[in-house]
Amino acid sequence: MSSAVANGFAGAGGGLIAQILTYPLQTVNTRQQTERVIKKGLDGQHATSPSGNQCPVGTLFQMLQVIKNEGWGGLYSGLKPSLFGTVASQGVYYYFYQVFKNKAVAIAAARKAKGLGDGNVGMISWLAVAAIAGSLNVLLTNPMWVLVTRMQTQTQAERNILERKRVALLKEASQNSDIASTIQDKLAELESSKPRPYGTLQAAAEVYNEAGIRGFWKGIVPTLIMVCNPSIQFMIYETSMRSLKEKRATNKNGVKPITVLEVFLLGAVAKLGATVVTYPLLVVKSRLQAKQDIGSNVSLRYSGTFDAIVKMIRYEGLLGFYKGMSTKILQSVFAASVLFMVKEELVKAFMILTEKSRKIRLDAIK
Repeated sequence: MSSAVANGFAGAGGGLIAQILTYPLQTVNTRQQTERVIKKGLDGQHATSPSGNQCPVGTLFQMLQVIKNEGWGGLYSGLKPSLFGTVASQGVYYYFYQVFKNKAVAIAAARKAKGLGDGNVGMISWLAVAAIAGSLNVLLTNPMWVLVTRMQTQTQAERNILERKRVALLKEASQNSDIASTIQDKLAELESSKPRPYGTLQAAAEVYNEAGIRGFWKGIVPTLIMVCNPSIQFMIYETSMRSLKEKRATNKNGVKPITVLEVFLLGAVAKLGATVVTYPLLVVKSRLQAKQDIGSNVSLRYSGTFDAIVKMIRYEGLLGFYKGMSTKILQSVFAASVLFMVKEELVKAFMILTEKSRKIRLDAIK
């Protein structure tokens, strides 16, 4: 088994485990990112969402609210396509990452043989390797993440729509007492309505009906720009790992192998740095991929990446780009740490099995 294939399988396995462990945090974070909150002053009142709710509260409280309103299943909305997307995404990414990494290492070695450089791959090369692998991954797997975002935020969007209808009915009743009884019937009907999560096929049909095939690549511009996230992440990780190995190599007591805990910590530090830098793009991407039906308030409906950025700055301020960041840091850092840790162990296992298989074949030939 080649190193690229081994890394592809290992990346898929590590990503799958990390996704299952952190998915509830991811669901809450996506809802935090896509909840519109108009900043104080634009409407003459305190900051509110389009549904009239006050500003979002803490992560734990939101998780409890989801469980209360939707059950435990609400925290796992869109899990199936997400797991499929994770396996495909991590597999594609790590496969191409290893392919281009091997080429970068070979080029560095060839340059050293010619007396150019020290044989190490530089930071710019690591960034380029990760960027190319990330771009290929994004173009191939973006449709799956559009569906996941829709499924994670569908009940939230439906609840906002019901709340706006309720507010409109109350306003109508206050202006015309003659239709009060009719309004009460409609209000009772709304109260009995409960948003329910929809399935993958329903989400796909909704996306297609809204924008056709192009709808499955919504948010592709900020997503492609966000390729710099794993690029930064892997630059930090690979550089830190190389420094640690070089430091261990100079140890007079012998070379001590890198431990699982050290890989976990290096992965956490790498992801933390990448997340802080690129989080605003993640918010824009989630806004574009989420359901755009937000009533008559067209000022918060986005036609594209630039339109979303301009309207977020105007109506929500710069803080709007960092909504739910603490949740994302917790989720992504833990997920990345688990992914790196599991991936490294799986690669070792694959290589051991490959070596044993090779020896068995050689023995059989003899």
